[in-house]
Amino acid sequence: MTIFFVRALFCLISMLIGYQIGFLLGGVDSNTAIIGLGIGFVVSFVIIIVERGLRSISVRGLSSAVFGLIFGLLAAKLLAEAVMLLPVDEATARTTRVVFTLILCYLGMIVAIRGRDEFNLIIPYVKFTRHDQVQQNILLDTSVIIDGRIIDLCQTKFIEGRLVIPRFVLKELQQIADSSDALKRNRGRRGLDILNKIQKLDRIVVKIHDEDFPEITDVDAKLVKMAKVLDGKIFTNDYNLNKVAELEGVIVLNINDLSNALKAIVLPGELLEVKIVKEGKEFNQGVAYLDDGTMVVVEEARKLLGHTLNVAVTSVLQTSAGRMIFGKIEGSNSQNTKNA
Repeated sequence: MTIFFVRALFCLISMLIGYQIGFLLGGVDSNTAIIGLGIGFVVSFVIIIVERGLRSISVRGLSSAVFGLIFGLLAAKLLAEAVMLLPVDEATARTTRVVFTLILCYLGMIVAIRGRDEFNLIIPYVKFTRHDQVQQNILLDTSVIIDGRIIDLCQTKFIEGRLVIPRFVLKELQQIADSSDALKRNRGRRGLDILNKIQKLDRIVVKIHDEDFPEITDVDAKLVKMAKVLDGKIFTNDYNLNKVAELEGVIVLNINDLSNALKAIVLPGELLEVKIVKEGKEFNQGVAYLDDGTMVVVEEARKLLGHTLNVAVTSVLQTSAGRMIFGKIEGSNSQNTKNA
């Protein structure tokens, strides 16, 4: 609504200026003042249309273009002054100045726009910060927010830095929360609840980053690009995003890798007390789980569902899905089994 009033005020002022100019040019008895009033309205209307068309241009891109234009003007000025040192006539010098200005301004704007994400000192993106207060930017993706384990990790105070949530990630999360599919809708709402809880935690700084990359359509690609621009890390549990980010040279914090690293280490021959909860895929196997979710496959335990057994570890297998432990029942069943 504020923009509407600004536009209306701009139209009104333009019409008044046009009327005043027409009055000064034509006098009291002339229709020039009315014509100036109309011209002022038309000009303001055209400018507002152009302004609306510029909404797709980011401030970073516009400031980069201005920087390139200024750089081109300075370079053209220096080259023109150098040409003036040569024995050339005034017409040749003026033509050379115009040519240099046109070419270098164009090249400066194009180069600056193409490399706008690499400019760190472009107004209004100059930020003065103390070196002892610089925080590491950690970008969150949609999957790790929905996962929910990040809030437990934040509460442990192991995370140092500022959590950055890009606007396009928040938009994707809102779209999931508004999905017609009940499962997706619940996952999206869970993610929004997790964000609200994180924002209420002490010592955790959460920032919503509005920067977008209109030329990039994929959310993961935008996230990698923003991480490179902000010199930050990506916090995710998405396998594909993990690999793409690593190829781009971006540091990735994968919560699944952290979870696997923190699981208890067991060696062949160790004894575990586990409860058989279901049958295994192979013949006569039973399946149990440790407290951290690690699967334990027990031989000769298919018929012992619901029993708690002492199991001797025979081998440990590390897979992409996590760690699997294989074992066999220790001793006789009569001595080492008990009803749950």
